[in-house]
Amino acid sequence: MARTFICRPDYPVADTANGKIRGFELDDIFIFRGIRYAVAERFMPARLPEPWEGIKDATNYGPNAPTYGDPLPSCEILIPHGFWPENEACQYLNIWTASLDPSAKKPVVVWFHGGGFANGSALEQVAYEGDALCGYGDVVVVTVNHRLNILGYLDVSSLDEKYANSVNAGITDLVVALQWIHENISAFGGDPENVTIFGQSGGGGKVCTLLQTPAADGLYHKAMIMSGSDNFYREDDPPHAPIVEEMLAVLNIPRDEYETLTQVPYRSLMKAYIRACNHLQTGINWGPVANDYYLGHPCDVGFRDYAKTIPTIVGNVIAEFGGFARTLPVSASEEEKRAAIRNIYGSRDAELIEAFQAAYPGKDLSVLPKLDYHSRPNAVSFLTKRAESGPSAPGYSYQFSFVFDVYGGTPAWHCSDIPFIFHNTARVPVANLAGVTDRLEDEMAGALISFAYTGNPNHKGMPRWMPFTAEGKETMFFDAHSECRRDADTALMAKIAEFDPAPWSIRATVPKDVEEEQGGREWLY
Repeated sequence: MARTFICRPDYPVADTANGKIRGFELDDIFIFRGIRYAVAERFMPARLPEPWEGIKDATNYGPNAPTYGDPLPSCEILIPHGFWPENEACQYLNIWTASLDPSAKKPVVVWFHGGGFANGSALEQVAYEGDALCGYGDVVVVTVNHRLNILGYLDVSSLDEKYANSVNAGITDLVVALQWIHENISAFGGDPENVTIFGQSGGGGKVCTLLQTPAADGLYHKAMIMSGSDNFYREDDPPHAPIVEEMLAVLNIPRDEYETLTQVPYRSLMKAYIRACNHLQTGINWGPVANDYYLGHPCDVGFRDYAKTIPTIVGNVIAEFGGFARTLPVSASEEEKRAAIRNIYGSRDAELIEAFQAAYPGKDLSVLPKLDYHSRPNAVSFLTKRAESGPSAPGYSYQFSFVFDVYGGTPAWHCSDIPFIFHNTARVPVANLAGVTDRLEDEMAGALISFAYTGNPNHKGMPRWMPFTAEGKETMFFDAHSECRRDADTALMAKIAEFDPAPWSIRATVPKDVEEEQGGREWLY
């Protein structure tokens, strides 16, 4: 049956502070793609765009931020992707809404994509499309592109003080995106005083960063951090100044002509960075750096007063990156599962199994060797420190614990909760399991919708989700049979930590020239 599609010269049109834009209507959802929310010179802070005359077309997605190396398809059955042209002028956002009435005042949910602070885009995952969530929950959905990697997080302040915040240029994009939304979202039926920011992996890290960025205060009112509360992006980062100096040398740019660096094509700039790092045997983990603009991770420097007023959900998935391993499926024999556990934990395998079964009653033993034991403790630590800081708004903890019917039974991997949160499981084949998917999707997307409306994720279609406390560590376990439990896995995580006490982090390494040495790189986020 044909869908209802409308796109005329004068309909649908929204009137923004910068000028009029035209999108299209599909089955009662208005869709606007590729709205320019900011402009910026290289290494400089973002700013709102200049006004225009007439009606601009907003039916095409804007370009993605450039990333280095050609993507090679990988794990597409687990995380289906889409790819799109790249350009340094990447500050575009997309909107899905059921109303263009400025008085509608619907909740607004703003998505920041994953890929750390180095990769990804607002449309790289099939599950990021916002029409299903918009229609299901009657909310305005916004997804955002922004500067990444060397364009968003290279500190070139040693060249000129005007670049003082170049190391957080990508975060200025996010702030200006929220400013644009605050000024314009009412034209799309949204309430500028009810904005929820949410993101997964690096997107969760961006939400965490905005909680500590005073320039964003008042531009959002609720926050959800999915597999991204860890403070690992800048671990062991070297000073940027020597790398920048070496880049000038690689590019044969005299020191007093440093502004030429702003005109070097992106790929040449990245090649120079990689060669400079190889000369110096160092590398940078792209991400924000604490300064007067961004005040630092809250677990390091404390939670700001504004952050304490923001209802906050923090969660992760049961296996994270261990879920990508195709070894030891649920369908393996009991002997194979116990042998794999013994191979990791030696003679203490029995006590690990006992702790696992207490934490996850009924969960198959094949999950234990793949279990995430870094992101989950970090999420609990984040919420514990937040609870101890005396917040005026509640925090909520979740874990997505589902075992998917793929490769003989695979526990939830990094990104696997996204289709459920976006109510997009119909777009992701692996997310479909008869008798489970519809209910689980309604529970999880419904929790986000309820949270966006009220600051409380509870709704009639799910078990009661209790707020997190430092004493009880209450956590909603989304699963084939979801339930909220108190202090469910603390003992298990502590026992596993005895085997691997060092906190996990993404440490700076010398980058490889992926184009010359590998011919591309796998896409896993």
